[in-house]
Amino acid sequence: MSATAPRPQPHPEPRAEPAPDFRRLPEPIALEDTIATQDVRDVPDPDGGRDPNHDWMIRHA
Repeated sequence: MSATAPRPQPHPEPRAEPAPDFRRLPEPIALEDTIATQDVRDVPDPDGGRDPNHDWMIRHA
């Protein structure tokens, strides 16, 4: 194996200024001022109140 000289590291590009929209963040919103955007009600029973295990047992007994 031959020893080689280490490669020179490239110079990092100068950092750009942050986007003007993110220089100052908006004020935080209190949790009490928020509203739910998802429907949080219970889903309807897919079996309509019937017990499918009981129905299977009666059908195949």
